[in-house]
Amino acid sequence: MQRFAALYNAFDTSSGNNAKVAALLKYLTESEPEDAAWALHVLLGKQGKRLITGRRLLQICVDQSQLPEWLLNDCYAQVGDSAETISLLWQQEGTCTRQPLHYWLEQLLPNAAKLKDQEQAAAVRQLWGGLNQAELLVANKLLTGALRVGVGPGLVVRALAQLTGLDEALLQHRLMGGFKATAANYIALVAPATTAESVPSRPYPFFLASPLEIKDPEIPLPNPPNNWLIEWKFDSIRAQLIHRANQVFLWSRGEELINNSFPDLVAAAANLADGIVLDGEILIWPPEAELPAPFALLQKRLGRKEPNRKLLAELPASYVVYDLLELNGHDIRSQPLCQRRNALEALIKPAATSCLRLSPRLPLDNWEQLEPLRQKAEAVAAEGVMLKNLESPYLTGRKRGYWWKHKRDPYNLDAVLIYAQAGSGRRANLFTDYTFGLWDPEGKLVSFAKAYSGLDDAEITSLDRWIRSHTTERFGPVRVVEPIQVFELAFEGLQRSTRHKSGIAVRFPRINRWRKDKIASEADSLKTALALLA
Repeated sequence: MQRFAALYNAFDTSSGNNAKVAALLKYLTESEPEDAAWALHVLLGKQGKRLITGRRLLQICVDQSQLPEWLLNDCYAQVGDSAETISLLWQQEGTCTRQPLHYWLEQLLPNAAKLKDQEQAAAVRQLWGGLNQAELLVANKLLTGALRVGVGPGLVVRALAQLTGLDEALLQHRLMGGFKATAANYIALVAPATTAESVPSRPYPFFLASPLEIKDPEIPLPNPPNNWLIEWKFDSIRAQLIHRANQVFLWSRGEELINNSFPDLVAAAANLADGIVLDGEILIWPPEAELPAPFALLQKRLGRKEPNRKLLAELPASYVVYDLLELNGHDIRSQPLCQRRNALEALIKPAATSCLRLSPRLPLDNWEQLEPLRQKAEAVAAEGVMLKNLESPYLTGRKRGYWWKHKRDPYNLDAVLIYAQAGSGRRANLFTDYTFGLWDPEGKLVSFAKAYSGLDDAEITSLDRWIRSHTTERFGPVRVVEPIQVFELAFEGLQRSTRHKSGIAVRFPRINRWRKDKIASEADSLKTALALLA
């Protein structure tokens, strides 16, 4: 644990990626496979389970120390993180058992979480004993499931590649499908490459598109555009459909195996030849319907691990296929898209099944037709269009220049700031979480959407000062502010919702700009939002 806490501190104090990779490489080199496995498990974002709440840890800190509760509450209000607050206030006592990371995560922390009341408090106090500030911070973040480090999967793979000499693409592939923290899995991860390497369920790393802005000089748009495949970009769930070893596996982009949620797709894929891996997206699309259903209906299927027969009939899923990654058991990702597409068209026949749909090619004779096509996306229940270079291989991650997503313009509404709440982490001392309202028919502001992004640092600081001096009421961490400030919100869509006071749920809201040129009475109304919904 002590060495892992030092690694976490190195990440937290390093701004350069090279320094972070070097710190992780050193840790892995000096660690036993059990500890290395758990470190990767945590750094890859897999250790998110909350064992004990932050509120409970704060209460234990009050009960087991001489600190007054008001002091702890005031400190927490400033810091905004329970683990960090405790690490700053807890007085070291006793000696800490120097156990390795895997023992902490497999034994000490889970065992303490299982206890109740005073037994749990005593166990937590014993865990805290002898830990320095950095170690205490990490231990409590692991307990609360809130450990976040500035290291993405790409940096982890870079360190592993330097450690092993293996190709990064191979390591990324080995990590796909979930990495369980065991010594055996770590040893297999860093083992030399073999020609017979095969795991039937393992998906490939996803190739991602970059946002397209026509003004971007890096974008090569040849004329005529006959070297590009143009497709619709639907509002859906990206997934890989695998048929290997007479088994079917459906993986989401978030590396979740979702077979149970979509048994209809699994059954359809079972009819394909063995040794097939498809890339595509999942939608609710009844066989007789011309257009897919809204994303909100797809969410009902995602929330059911075992949908019943009625739900399957009411919300039939479809898998829109747009790429072929493996054919007859052979990885064909290095082939150009034009060859993969030809093989895909020979594989997926339009009348083969209602569940598997081939993504249609969209006609485009010149680039002047691209904008009208993008604007047509809403009429076909799509978010925009995709542009894919027909010579592109299927790569890993987001590589600019090959695949582009050109989404239609977002919806916009002007709304009034009505509530504010402090952020977390480095923004714990600033009000950065905002709630916005629209005018109802009675002339009252009704909460409509929450947004956390869109302002730059200077605007956040300025708005924070304004919120502090224009607070009218407080409800716990929430401040009610004078309804004066108007902001333009951008979002991808709306849907009716009985869970929201406004009757509307908003998809991906964010702040587009601070409308200092408008007064609150000029903000939009619920009637305007409902008109957009219609």
